[in-house]
Amino acid sequence: MLELQVSNSPFNQEQAELLNRLLPTLTDHQRVWLNGYLSALQGAGAAAAAAALVQAVAQAEPPDVSKEVTVLYGSQTGNSHNLAAKLSKKLEEQSFQVTLASMSDFKPNALKKIENLFIVVSTHGEGEPPDSAIAFYEFLHSKRAPKLEGLRYSVLALGDTSYEFFCQTGKDFDKRLEELGGERIAPRVDCDVDFDESAAEWMGNVIGALGKLSASGTQASSGVPAIVSSGAESEYSRSNPFYAEVLENLNLNGRGSDRETRHIELSLEGSNLKYEPGDSLGIYPENHPQLVEDLIAAMGWNGEETITVNKNGEQRTLRDALLRYYEITVLTKPLLEQAAQLSSSPELKKLLEAGREQELRAYLDERDLLDLVTDHSFAGVSASQFVSILRKIPARLYSISSSPLAYPDEVHLTVRSVRYEAHGRNRYGVCSVQLAERVEPGDTLPVFIQHNPSFKLPVNPDTPIIMIGPGTGVAPFRAFLGEREETGAEGKTWLFYGDQHFSTDFLYQVEWQRWLKDGVLTRMDVAFSRDTDKKVYVQHRMLEKSREIYEWLQEGAAVYVCGDEKKMAHDVHAALATILEHEGGLSPEQAAEYLTRMQQEKRYQRDVY
Repeated sequence: MLELQVSNSPFNQEQAELLNRLLPTLTDHQRVWLNGYLSALQGAGAAAAAAALVQAVAQAEPPDVSKEVTVLYGSQTGNSHNLAAKLSKKLEEQSFQVTLASMSDFKPNALKKIENLFIVVSTHGEGEPPDSAIAFYEFLHSKRAPKLEGLRYSVLALGDTSYEFFCQTGKDFDKRLEELGGERIAPRVDCDVDFDESAAEWMGNVIGALGKLSASGTQASSGVPAIVSSGAESEYSRSNPFYAEVLENLNLNGRGSDRETRHIELSLEGSNLKYEPGDSLGIYPENHPQLVEDLIAAMGWNGEETITVNKNGEQRTLRDALLRYYEITVLTKPLLEQAAQLSSSPELKKLLEAGREQELRAYLDERDLLDLVTDHSFAGVSASQFVSILRKIPARLYSISSSPLAYPDEVHLTVRSVRYEAHGRNRYGVCSVQLAERVEPGDTLPVFIQHNPSFKLPVNPDTPIIMIGPGTGVAPFRAFLGEREETGAEGKTWLFYGDQHFSTDFLYQVEWQRWLKDGVLTRMDVAFSRDTDKKVYVQHRMLEKSREIYEWLQEGAAVYVCGDEKKMAHDVHAALATILEHEGGLSPEQAAEYLTRMQQEKRYQRDVY
């Protein structure tokens, strides 16, 4: 067939290319029809008729969509990273070329070259981005951010409705990308702690949207059911936990301590579950049986009544569902908004009115479902109606305190029991008190491994490390040192540890002393806050050793912080900045940049909660 050129036809280059693509694909029947079509338009001239055909072809042909996709994640505990990897795998199965990267590893200036961007990001603390997302977040919200008119994007936001600023970081990214000119091709999805179904729905929307845009759109459609229906998994995971046998359950605190810290050893034998130091173990806990009975009694329900607990039609007795399936110890604003539709209480509806945010926050604080049904009338509300507004009980994540090289087929945890009094009743941590009071060796617990690539030992075993972990925050550092002992790593190690009393609260004291003697632990500084007139914490010990810490940093030491985010982690960060200012002669701005650079280089990692 003659190939049309500008030189041998009345068409311009674009028209000739379109026709050359179309004509070889026509069947005999289509050619006959086309002849008639051109004859009918002959009065306008052959060239004009053909031009009309070219225009119709151009309009009918979908624009080419780039098969290159970038998936960025901002993760604190590993959930966003895992979901981003899952999306990437699904996209690769649909023949997309995927670049998967942490926001901390991504060069923001490359945004201008990206056509398809998908963001998976968690919200940390009070609406803040996770550590790995801070630099990218700040760049995107600065004046240096480029215009992104050619960008197609979508955002998956992870959060927890028990926090006031639910999914705020994801919302911020979604809004900012739109402001910069990006086109949202699939709606943002905001996920609560039970995120599997919502995340699967978002992934299906993303692949479906790309499929519709693509010139070969049928390629992508087959991938959606595979994601949405991926309930059962072949290996043990978050959605299919392994029932691990409890091997040991000890109280690490001495007699007379007002604290109880459990050392739990679990068997992973037969599970094929793998972990590294820095990872966490997820446990699906049970609610306290007494709270369940009190709730059933307060509502006048029958605990043996059968109810449906999920979309798959799974049925359980009400007592079992409240014990093992539903969250009943945390109140959230979305829960109260749904509860107000079931309640006849005018006070509950009033509490949710605009302008009463402070009053609402005060009510939500340290109250549970029993408080709600006691304080407000739910007369006549059936158990099935009521449980339909509850969310699934979320897994509790604990930093693993063992090295798999030191303890093959085992995983160890260090868990502090939470007990306190509030609003006239005794309260307690759901999982921590279950472990302390209702779990014995021989029992089993449903568990899964939560990989955390953002909290890992340096690749180079000669790198010095500084570990800061008061209380149970010391857990991953027991794993770090156990791993370094097994691998024979030569890098220096320095641990800052704190608790209340030396005599009763020095967790794993014998092990630290052995590692100090053997040289696995180079040095250790401790702060026992209740043993002195003035309370002394780990950040105070750091400031006392500021010169040595600065020297270690100059030698390339990596810094690890684990524990309470609201107070401890903030104070430790401030202490590091002060050390850089005093010992390094840096301005506050330069010290902040130094710490940001350390985070980007993975020399400053935090596992905070």
